[in-house]
Amino acid sequence: MKTYSALEAKNRFGELIEAAQRQPIGVTRNGRPSVVLISAESYARRQRMARERMRQAMQRAGEHAAAQGLDEAALERLLADES
Repeated sequence: MKTYSALEAKNRFGELIEAAQRQPIGVTRNGRPSVVLISAESYARRQRMARERMRQAMQRAGEHAAAQGLDEAALERLLADES
């Protein structure tokens, strides 16, 4: 991953945007990693993947709960129990 200092990023912003279209670009501040710039397309793809992983996890949790006999009525009873 190509890396720019914050000052370089500021001074070469147009170049930074073009480079981020091809690969992630790191930006450092005071010599330490600060942010990573990615293209809008890469960001959208990562968001879709995260949503799909969440959907799958929720589906597995629901299936596990059903296998344990936890239906909607049982869940309501559990949530209503404030003891």
